[in-house]
Amino acid sequence: MPKKPRPPAGKNRLALETSPYLLQHQDNPVDWYPWGDEALKAAKKSGKPILLSIGYSACHWCHVMAHESFENPEIAALMNALFINVKVDREERPDLDIIYQSALALMRQPGGWPLTMFLTPTAEPFWGGTYFPPEERYGRPGFKQVLNGLAGAWADNSEQVHSNVAVIREALDALSAPRPGDGFDLALVDKVASATLRAIDPVSGGFRGAPKFPQVPILNLLWRAWQRGGLGLYFDAVTNTLDHMCQGGIFDHIGGGFARYSTDDKWLVPHFEKMLSDNAQLISLLCEVYTETKSPLYAARVHETIDWALNEMTVFDDQEGFAFASALDADTQDHEGHGQEGLYYVWSLDEIDTLLTDMAPLFKKTYSITERGNWAEGGAGVNVISRVEFYPQQPAIEEMLLQARQKLKTARDQRATPGRDDKILADLNGMMIQALAKAGVVFDEPAWLEAAITAFTFVSNHMVTNGRLARSWAKGEARHNAVLDDLAQMSRAALFLYEATGDETYLGQCEAWVNQADDLFWCADDGGYCLSARDVTDVITRTRQSADNAAPSGNGTMTDVLARLYLITNDEKFRHRAEDVLKAFPAEDAGAVANMPTLLNAFELLSEGAQVVVAGHNGNCTHLVNAALSAPGALRVLIRTDGQTQQNPNHPAFGKNPVNGKATAYICRAGTCSAPVFDGDTLIERLKGL
Repeated sequence: MPKKPRPPAGKNRLALETSPYLLQHQDNPVDWYPWGDEALKAAKKSGKPILLSIGYSACHWCHVMAHESFENPEIAALMNALFINVKVDREERPDLDIIYQSALALMRQPGGWPLTMFLTPTAEPFWGGTYFPPEERYGRPGFKQVLNGLAGAWADNSEQVHSNVAVIREALDALSAPRPGDGFDLALVDKVASATLRAIDPVSGGFRGAPKFPQVPILNLLWRAWQRGGLGLYFDAVTNTLDHMCQGGIFDHIGGGFARYSTDDKWLVPHFEKMLSDNAQLISLLCEVYTETKSPLYAARVHETIDWALNEMTVFDDQEGFAFASALDADTQDHEGHGQEGLYYVWSLDEIDTLLTDMAPLFKKTYSITERGNWAEGGAGVNVISRVEFYPQQPAIEEMLLQARQKLKTARDQRATPGRDDKILADLNGMMIQALAKAGVVFDEPAWLEAAITAFTFVSNHMVTNGRLARSWAKGEARHNAVLDDLAQMSRAALFLYEATGDETYLGQCEAWVNQADDLFWCADDGGYCLSARDVTDVITRTRQSADNAAPSGNGTMTDVLARLYLITNDEKFRHRAEDVLKAFPAEDAGAVANMPTLLNAFELLSEGAQVVVAGHNGNCTHLVNAALSAPGALRVLIRTDGQTQQNPNHPAFGKNPVNGKATAYICRAGTCSAPVFDGDTLIERLKGL
């Protein structure tokens, strides 16, 4: 057995990791372990409790706690003396993160990052919190006080600690235990949509209050409710939210891309980190709503966000291909080397006047730039660029504003840039691949579809070992087997590429990954899919997630995939498995499923989805394919056939042939098909009628 490599002199064990977040902590005086057998064995051997710290590279308060405590020799010495210290990148191990976030919630503590948990040597939680200052402030105990207190409780009151452990462990197991229901129906979906609508801010959009998150799965649910019933309040809720997000400071008007969330209730001041998952979801939603509204604002934001992703988020491997990095940091290093949130993005009035000269008055009026500034927490005179004038203005004015933004971009490019987490995650790349494939068709941008294919090829070539998908890739190395979300999102990406290209290789890859999910992640006793594979041995419980968080749930996404596979192939096994997932979760009332919009949307696709069969040769059916993929409405799949290949009589494409040599489309639903359609515009109108 080869010897385990030692970290370089002056560094801790995290120096041997590939995660940018873990590498940020390699110089800490804390004797950090990465999560794994070595750490767990050390805890059991020493009898010390485990101090588990979970965060991610773009997290502002993670940086603050690192600077205040983990870089502090006195606090580090205390940590090393009293605990086995373990650092986890939540993006590499979301299965660990959800377990200990759930444990913190059971302790009636608010969750978030950094997550600071105290565990027994067998990794069972007994106390925790999030950010702790080094000394008592903000109404929070000081970290030194916490360390001494918890170590004392472990040493002197072990009976009470183990009693707490038993209660929490029982509750964690109950969270993952089955609560099967009878399945969903459209009346339940309507009730959830109606209840959600009442929580939407009618002025600025999004949920009432602050902070405001994009909540894309919920906006998808409301948009589908409008398409299903035609109630204008749903339409207004979605478009008003998107309008304010696209105009507000949560969008980077200079460089493109959306920030993680708004700290206020008007989408003005963002938390400045940019996450690949948010931007992929927003591109997809903006494309979907654009097909109905033809809003030039949405078209502009899709183009600007994709340009940002391709320019700033691509990670190359020896120039042979690329995929997408996971995040840009909220902080930028100031002149003294300290991280300062938003420093890269904000402007003073003097900077705008100096850089834009004659264009400055128009720009300041349009983007709310004042001498006083609009971000109080950023300091006097600090401005977040947020568009307040109606969009679009006259073409000549828009051209001047574009020139002004380009000048500011050139100037901003000279600033120190936020850090980038260049770790490639399979699930986030799957989401961006889907977004690029959809946008490429909707906006007739073949280069975007090519980018989606390139990223898919990268993940397939670099992140699959012996047929098994990996979770992450960084510094030339794939690490950690996939969790459910990775297989679900990459399977869905394969289906989007299958529809956009007609290449059945993607369909075959999707089915292979679904088979892998069934083999490794299906909860045989409980139903539904677990987040961790059955051969994962370092988690204290295998959680099942149906609720959406920052990204759609794995069970919701996998149900969508199964519904699409059923509609494309007519293979009943996919429908039965989708129904099994739906029945694995409670559906007794709207409250029970209100946080499961992706699962609800997948149910509607399974229940109401249509098949658009386009018969013809690739050269003569492009107009029908593009129409099918860019028409409003998401409850359909596209199937191509040349009219000559033999199909199983049960296949949706069986008997669908070109008429008189012309490319022909058929719209089928519940076994009944429309008359032939030959024209793209007619096909779009027919699909709208669904």
